[in-house]
Amino acid sequence: MKEKFYITTAIAYTSKKPHIGNSYEVVLTDAIARFKRMQGYDVFFLTGTDEHGQKIEEIAKESGVTPKEHVDMVAGQIKDICDTLNTTYDKFIRTTDADHEKVVQKIFNKLYEQGDIYKSEYEGWYCTPCESFWTETQLIDGKCPDCGREVKKTKEEAYFLKLSKYQKQLEEYIESQPDFIFPEGRKKEMINNFIKPGIQDLCVSRTSFKWGVPVTFDEKHVIYVWIDALSNYITAIGYDPDGSSNLYKKYWPADVHVIGKDILRFHTIYWPIMLMALGEPLPKKVFGHPWLLSGADKMSKSRGNVIYADDLAKQFGVDAVRYYLLSEMPYTADGSITYESMIEKYNSDLANTIGNLVNRTVTMVNKYFDGTLPCCNCNEELDNELIDLASNTYKKLESLMDEFRISDALDTILNIAKRCNKYIDETAPWVLAKDEEKKGRLSTALYNLIESIRIMAILIKPFIPTTADEIMKQINCDITDYESVKTFGAYKLGTKVGTATPLFNRIDAEKFLKELEESMPKPEPEKPAEPELPEVEIDHFGALDLRVAKILACEKVEKSDKLLKLQVDIGSEKRQIVSGIAKDYTPDDLVGKKVIIIKNLKPAKIRGVESKGMLLASSGKDKINVIFAPENAEPGEKVR
Repeated sequence: MKEKFYITTAIAYTSKKPHIGNSYEVVLTDAIARFKRMQGYDVFFLTGTDEHGQKIEEIAKESGVTPKEHVDMVAGQIKDICDTLNTTYDKFIRTTDADHEKVVQKIFNKLYEQGDIYKSEYEGWYCTPCESFWTETQLIDGKCPDCGREVKKTKEEAYFLKLSKYQKQLEEYIESQPDFIFPEGRKKEMINNFIKPGIQDLCVSRTSFKWGVPVTFDEKHVIYVWIDALSNYITAIGYDPDGSSNLYKKYWPADVHVIGKDILRFHTIYWPIMLMALGEPLPKKVFGHPWLLSGADKMSKSRGNVIYADDLAKQFGVDAVRYYLLSEMPYTADGSITYESMIEKYNSDLANTIGNLVNRTVTMVNKYFDGTLPCCNCNEELDNELIDLASNTYKKLESLMDEFRISDALDTILNIAKRCNKYIDETAPWVLAKDEEKKGRLSTALYNLIESIRIMAILIKPFIPTTADEIMKQINCDITDYESVKTFGAYKLGTKVGTATPLFNRIDAEKFLKELEESMPKPEPEKPAEPELPEVEIDHFGALDLRVAKILACEKVEKSDKLLKLQVDIGSEKRQIVSGIAKDYTPDDLVGKKVIIIKNLKPAKIRGVESKGMLLASSGKDKINVIFAPENAEPGEKVR
């Protein structure tokens, strides 16, 4: 019976289409899953999407769609990217799946009934993008300590999970399980920065928005992100407080959660405590990988440095994107991606080192032996180094993969190709081919190359699977089992190789970057700065009669997309004002609100409609913002 291996990514948040930095994680996890399958493990690989929360509710409202319509669209984009990158997940879970939501409610109820969840009130600072609450002392310069964005003062009724109750139990577990948090530096960070200072109870419900899983016994509340999102790892394989499935019993606990370093706290504090409270085993390992940056900066649309995986796949090919992501990311430090560095690695590693090796070798076998090697018994001392390297690489590879040192693992495999290229220079097959008496030696040298390439192709398949298959096709070999890489000589003599076809065509960097620049959308020209107006005396300002007005009614002006007709009360009278704010405000946004108008503006006709006065508003980059008066201001009050 095969040993099981359960591996998960963090589920992707469905606020927007993920950039290449977000996509790195699923490729990394896929490479580990593929390697484990190749070793003979019974692997279950889970990925998916996190689809609830206030941020999504707000984005959907701004976009004029329902939250479900929004998450359906983004979840579809995320799944498409996973498929484009040739990832072999066994299940793609969505937290809007009905079976997931049902079990989440059962988990919440169980924790409440056993006293691990209690109702109280939360007052503090809330970061919507991070879905996190912070105390005053945790803020940095008054902003979210995780993302640096603005936070909102929040006070609302909420349910809390008793994290503090399990602090000692969690500390003891982490200390007794040295491999629980990977890498070691991340473990120290969690213990020293978050656990030792004291774990605060966790807010696990909200009342200020509706887009979430309802609390069954308190309809005002929806279950807050962490119980909903984190429990996907067990609901996906059939956990149920009333009786779990055989699939759950087979695969849980997870062998490793692969997550970004920014959410390590949630997976090594909140999640283990939830499981302790449920009486379930904890995951064996949590691997917090670093970030992939664009150059030296995090990717963001506002910086204009966002790169998407599907765009890269069209430009370079799927395997080239996978190779770059997996080879360029250090073990603990952040990695980076630029088009320049990707072209350089593509040309050096894929086109020159791997592609050129396969092409030269298959070409020489076809040229010198009509595609079929007759013998390989003319070994020399020179061969031993290559044979030893090729047949023992798997040992080093296994060790590196067990520690999730993926970049180092790929370097180890690439060393086979580098040594083969050196071996070609050392044996000089083109010289041997000129001497009929050295045909045996030539055949042996070429066999050693073909067999080394075969071993390399098997080992590299978890990382660049399509390329590995193409290599095996070109050397015409169907011996692909992992056990065969442990001894040298599995390639069958008498096999006729295929046709040498370039695996990767070199990229002209200068031409590529020029074409890329030309294809990029041109930024809109900056608007010229508004001229400075001359200074005025206070008497000039005093000539404007500014008054508070209450909007009584509002409707669109016929045959105009920009104009609204407002009926306003200014205390002493009611009058009509026409304002060009229809693209940013609807009548429902305005009726009943109090605004500031210029009362003594000369009346005018706009599109044939009389307007007596003007609303005050600011003109932003993309939006007009009406200036509203305080709610306690009375119509007709003078603004000074």
